[in-house]
Amino acid sequence: MSQPNSKLSRRTLFAGAGAVGAVAAVATLLPNATQQAETVAEPKPAPERGGGYQVTEHVKRYYKSTLI
Repeated sequence: MSQPNSKLSRRTLFAGAGAVGAVAAVATLLPNATQQAETVAEPKPAPERGGGYQVTEHVKRYYKSTLI
């Protein structure tokens, strides 16, 4: 029993399915990328006389972790 020569092989079928999956993944991510780009906050202007350093909770935790 010989099989007919077909251009559709298992390899091309899986390659096509992978390409369709990749296109679907990109299509779901694109709308979110445009929304995130619009919501980027502008940075605060630098203080005129210096003083850009701020003691925040993160800084306090860091200094506590350096104590022996």
